[in-house]
Amino acid sequence: YVDGALVACGFGTVYEALNRVAVSGQDRVLITGMGPVGMAAGLIAKKMGSTMVIGADIADSRLDFSKEVGAIDYAVRADADDALDQIKELTGGMGCEVSIDCSGSPQGRLLALQGTRRWGRSAMVGEGNRVDFDVSQTIIHNQITIYGSWVTSLGHMEDLVEKLVEWDLKPEVIVSHRFTLDQAEEAYKVADAGLSGKVCIVME
Repeated sequence: YVDGALVACGFGTVYEALNRVAVSGQDRVLITGMGPVGMAAGLIAKKMGSTMVIGADIADSRLDFSKEVGAIDYAVRADADDALDQIKELTGGMGCEVSIDCSGSPQGRLLALQGTRRWGRSAMVGEGNRVDFDVSQTIIHNQITIYGSWVTSLGHMEDLVEKLVEWDLKPEVIVSHRFTLDQAEEAYKVADAGLSGKVCIVME
């Protein structure tokens, strides 16, 4: 039940984006926004062959949980003054071949673009807000391709389910909190705080 729910909301979304940017064994991946969607992105990127996954977020709790479940190899505080320098240092001064923004924040999107190497690809998944950057210096001169990716299709969800079985990857691993239906109000408060993994209301 939980695995299926997470395929429909979260894992399917980033599976679409990662396919759009064609992640492979030649890619290092930067993910900005390590909520449940970002965690799903890291887990799937690794199964698709990514050699390194760097996660960036402003919440230590989410970075720690992401490492605990194996979604990322390295954690970077997105609000640190040297966040971009840390990403560049981890990638030999180049940046990542692929970046995925799951934060939907102006700062997260900009860090994703700046952390993408020359000739790299970046997917925007997080909803809302705006972002402002120097188009020439950030995108044009670096030959970066930007993809917008919104949810997925039923056909691709079917593909993902088959892949999850093949990869022995259970989406439920990103669930940090479980609540019963009569605890729904508390569940929404935990989810709204933006400090946890996936929050689930389980019918038991």
